[in-house]
Amino acid sequence: MCVEKIAGLAVHPINYGNIPGCTYCSPEIASVGMTEKAAKEAGIEIKVGKFPFSASGKAKAAGASDGFVKVIFDAKYGEWLGAHMIGMNVTELIAEVVVARNLETTGHEIIKSIHPHPTMSEAIMEAAADAYGEVIHM
Repeated sequence: MCVEKIAGLAVHPINYGNIPGCTYCSPEIASVGMTEKAAKEAGIEIKVGKFPFSASGKAKAAGASDGFVKVIFDAKYGEWLGAHMIGMNVTELIAEVVVARNLETTGHEIIKSIHPHPTMSEAIMEAAADAYGEVIHM
């Protein structure tokens, strides 16, 4: 950012609340944004959704059905507050959440976005659907 600023480029500020945390172990762990506990402590009414990889056809076919995706949304406006994942390739999946949060995407917009089937990324959509009582694969 410093070099870009010196070069006279328009610099987009870093949103430190939207930097993903990734742990490269087995299983992988990835998260971004607020935890459920932090949101509750901040007095935010939330919707929480969770989708286990054991319900994912792609995860089962890959022999990687251990793990889950958990998402947290603001109940009033649908703002995506956070996501937490454990399982194979979740350090790749977290990018969808980072981009969605950066674009201020709501849970309903994720639910209505077509995710290819069968893929691991469907777990993000299904977790969002679970938060809103619309999950279909559990």
